[in-house]
Amino acid sequence: MEIFTVAFLLLLTHQTGAADGFSEEIVLNGTIAESIVLPCSNTAIDVTPTSTEWTKNGDFIIANNSSKLITPLIQGHLTILSNHNLYINGLAQIDEGNYVCESNGKKYQSVKLQIVKGSGSGITVINQTKSLLNGTVFIQRGSTLVLNCSSRLDLSQSLSWQFQGAAYSNESLTVGNGSWLELVIEDIQPRHQGIYSCRAQGSDSQNAVVWSKELLVYYPPERHPECMWRIGKNLSHVDFNCSWFGGYPTPTLLWAEKHSMPGSLVTGQLMENTQTDSLWINLNRSSLMEGENLRCYGHHPTIRPEEENFCSFVLLSPYPTGDPLVTALEGSNVTLTCTESSSVPPAVTTWHKTLSQQVVVQSAKYVLTELGPVFSLTIVNVTKEDEGFYFCRSENPLNVRELEIQLTVKSSSQYIGAIIGVFLAVLVIGSGVVIAKILYSQRDRICLDNGFGRMEEEGGDVISLVDSDEELVFEEAVPRLPTLPVANGHSTTFVQIHRIPSNDHEDGKVLDHPLQLEQTVDTEELVTF
Repeated sequence: MEIFTVAFLLLLTHQTGAADGFSEEIVLNGTIAESIVLPCSNTAIDVTPTSTEWTKNGDFIIANNSSKLITPLIQGHLTILSNHNLYINGLAQIDEGNYVCESNGKKYQSVKLQIVKGSGSGITVINQTKSLLNGTVFIQRGSTLVLNCSSRLDLSQSLSWQFQGAAYSNESLTVGNGSWLELVIEDIQPRHQGIYSCRAQGSDSQNAVVWSKELLVYYPPERHPECMWRIGKNLSHVDFNCSWFGGYPTPTLLWAEKHSMPGSLVTGQLMENTQTDSLWINLNRSSLMEGENLRCYGHHPTIRPEEENFCSFVLLSPYPTGDPLVTALEGSNVTLTCTESSSVPPAVTTWHKTLSQQVVVQSAKYVLTELGPVFSLTIVNVTKEDEGFYFCRSENPLNVRELEIQLTVKSSSQYIGAIIGVFLAVLVIGSGVVIAKILYSQRDRICLDNGFGRMEEEGGDVISLVDSDEELVFEEAVPRLPTLPVANGHSTTFVQIHRIPSNDHEDGKVLDHPLQLEQTVDTEELVTF
């Protein structure tokens, strides 16, 4: 446990009845190398002064005018607090003298400061804190603060803790009797930042000892650093920004670059460490490389060095893509498109025409649209003069790349001839298909008429003989016979019967099928076999 004896003050009160509105003169005793607060107690706490100044032995030493500090001694040695009190850090023998506080043009307080030897008692910080070079301690937000005050003034002394901060002035925290008094503040927040004083008051009410300790409350930003870029009119230059807001005290930022080399990882520092919450760096095309990894590192006293906090991005050149060949009909509207979404930082995309790279601007003839990464150029009422080459040009600080698109314009007559040619081709093909289908569906009849019919004639025919009075159906394979000439007014039919082989019987056997034909005639009945 380390004891911080910050200020030893012997407070003697004299009833002087000073003029000019002065309050009682205060005599304070302080020790060399410690700190002390000189009060300007009669000033109004809720009134913001236009100016506050302190003099020592009648000479000006420091003033606060619009938050501008004028410190003739070492930097940070004198500080005017928000309640107009004077904080002296690291007392020296030269600080001894008579001090007067003047606020808004009116003198309020006279303090006599004497430099004496320390008493050996004071304030002890119980929990873990860290100290700055000037003796000020800081603690991280959300922690628990434990302070202990001890004094050997006398056994019947009274101890009290007081706090002076941005929002409070001379606030009494706790009071007790004895040789020590402990102060505990849980979940400490930025509003608890300020000066804590322990006052030991003797039983005779004439002697008082005061020790003071300045406490700072540190906290890191809630988020990681954020990286962004800003491209100016000159696309070969770019401004990169790293921001890390929301922490106290101000963090330290560093820009660095990483890129892979054969067998090693090379890291280059682009800018020295700077204590700021927003760091800008300007780079040109000659200092940038494809695939390079730019990083911004953030450091804060509350974060361990091994816990990296950074933002980064990889630099990439633009690469526009699209259809390189486009055909349009004369008199119509045509749209050329290209897509570019891979570049980092994002590229600026423009349209150009002809080999002379004339910039295409928005007009009634040319309509330019942008929908996310898709860039479109619509040409209204296309003519033969619009035929040629167009370029989708994307540029970022790394590189410039173009997509070349060739536009071909055809006249209406060319399209009519092409349509007729396509129609005739479809007609010829369709006719061939129809004819082939007809021939395929009639294949049996075509084959029977030519060859297979004769083969079946040799085997036999199935005929039907019909008389005038009744119909006789022969289901035997016989040839059709002619009708004999009319005799005696009646017709005579001559029927010749042949044997027809049947596949339903064994080879070499022939069945006889007697066929009887009855015909009524007056003169004769003739059947010939």
